[in-house]
Amino acid sequence: MGAEECRPLGFLIGLPFAVVALFLSLIGAVVWILGTVLSCLCPCCICCAGLANLAVSLIKLPIKVIRWFTHQIPC
Repeated sequence: MGAEECRPLGFLIGLPFAVVALFLSLIGAVVWILGTVLSCLCPCCICCAGLANLAVSLIKLPIKVIRWFTHQIPC
């Protein structure tokens, strides 16, 4: 059994968690849009920039979850 045959198993195991992460990334996208609009309207609000950075991390979450689960499968 080679490395090519067992990696899809990690993908399938991680899929439900990636779906949850996908919903979190959608929330992150909304927060990112709101944070960007608020930081453009009021540049003195530095917290909006931090909020936008947090939202970008949420948007990248599904990819990170799938990669983590894929790499956990020993081959």
